[in-house]
Amino acid sequence: MSKALYRGQCLCGAIKYEADSVDQKMGHCHCTMCQKFHGAAFSSYASTLRQNFRWLSGGAELSVFEAENGTKRKFCRRCGSSLIFESAEDNGLVEFALASLDAYPSLKPDAHIYTGTKVDWIEINDDLPKHLNGRS
Repeated sequence: MSKALYRGQCLCGAIKYEADSVDQKMGHCHCTMCQKFHGAAFSSYASTLRQNFRWLSGGAELSVFEAENGTKRKFCRRCGSSLIFESAEDNGLVEFALASLDAYPSLKPDAHIYTGTKVDWIEINDDLPKHLNGRS
């Protein structure tokens, strides 16, 4: 875990959060739910322990979409910004969209996950590990 304070917010600035630390496992997720949620070919997430994450403002603007598989995706009801993902099983982690951070000090994803459902128009040319599903 890197020890630093990470702050982020939605596009309109109504919702703000911070995390005390970030797990070294950060990934580019190519699953179809992330594609739909972000409106992009993939999403990039970092994670932190739930106790190291807190909402600073805008809690009333936070909306939740719970998928059939029990995962939860939280976003701003005003501007629609994708903010966090929570697993169906309570693993004690909060995964937040890297692009919602205000700054990106030395954060680099370390893998591509769910590449079995990646879009055809993206070619993965980096040297990061590629997992057909989640991490093994």
